Amino acid sequence: MLQRKTPLQSKTPLKSGASMKSGGQIKSRKPMKRTAMKKTPPPKQTEIQKSARGQDCTVRVPDVCNFNPETTVLGHLNGGGMAAKHHDVFAAYVCSDCHAWLDGGYVKTATRAERDLLHLQGVIKTQPILMELGLIIVPEAA
Repeated sequence: MLQRKTPLQSKTPLKSGASMKSGGQIKSRKPMKRTAMKKTPPPKQTEIQKSARGQDCTVRVPDVCNFNPETTVLGHLNGGGMAAKHHDVFAAYVCSDCHAWLDGGYVKTATRAERDLLHLQGVIKTQPILMELGLIIVPEAA
């Protein structure tokens, strides 16, 4: 077994009165006060996002869409940036099944280009609905 020839030495000296050899005592700290963690507030929905509730799905992916207006949400186009989304104007009303398909379920059945085409067609169908609801206002052409 290996043994040291010289005893270990401290690189920084101990504070006076804290020496273990002289019987010094280490002060104990008070326990930290625990506070309840603050919950992050839910993200605020815009009027356009709220308008999706109860609407028909405008993407309607063949053999995927559930045609249930109670599951409809606003599905934004991809490409808004890292951890960012496009403006609500660039979104379509999508049912829960179509939304899952657009978010990655397409990889086994379609290409990214086909997915983007279906989503863009849904955006084109959604925009007139938003205009009728007064959520998108287009100034008259001069």
